[in-house]
Amino acid sequence: MPEVLFAGPTGRLEGRYSPGKSPTAPLALILHPHPQHGGTMNNKIVYQLYNAFAERDFATLRFNFRGVGRSQGTYDRGEGELSDAAAALDWMQGINRNARGVWVAGFSFGAWIGMQLLMRRPEIESFISVAPPANMLDFNFLAPCPASGQVIHGANDEIVPEPFVAKLVHKLTNQRGVHIDYRIVPNAGHFFTNELETLTEHVEDYLDLALHQRPVALAMTA
Repeated sequence: MPEVLFAGPTGRLEGRYSPGKSPTAPLALILHPHPQHGGTMNNKIVYQLYNAFAERDFATLRFNFRGVGRSQGTYDRGEGELSDAAAALDWMQGINRNARGVWVAGFSFGAWIGMQLLMRRPEIESFISVAPPANMLDFNFLAPCPASGQVIHGANDEIVPEPFVAKLVHKLTNQRGVHIDYRIVPNAGHFFTNELETLTEHVEDYLDLALHQRPVALAMTA
């Protein structure tokens, strides 16, 4: 996972990048939790998401938002961080011009940024959101949600009570053509302490299912 530095809106952004083996490998962008609460690209959940995609031959990037690690700039209340994510996707697409798809995944604050990026970039075909902070940040921009995806949450989340996320998922699943694979991890808190293996299994299961079904879906729409 080589270190990379690429241009962001306010300066250099620091990342870790794993290229795909295939010249048409799909892209996966992984977004970390809140910069002001210790969130970095080296967060354990972010690392697990990164590995799950990289092991399935995605060209995969995780990076530090502005002001984190060696990334330049300062925290910008989500607006700048969304611009950082867009710049990261631009960088990936610039070196993977034949990529056959794009996914975005994020944890907590990163899930919120990822869902906003989903609304702005129609090439993103699916997402994975871990512990989206539906009680603290506004997700009303998902009207309508442009893609299906997975949401994973801890039953005992002490920061984002599960009913708030269940309400968000219910809203999304009522939209035409959108399916949300919602998985609740028993005994898990917000950071999935002692439940990281279970979280990873859910992510890998969803990825394997989605990747296996993709050729069928394409054939049906052809």
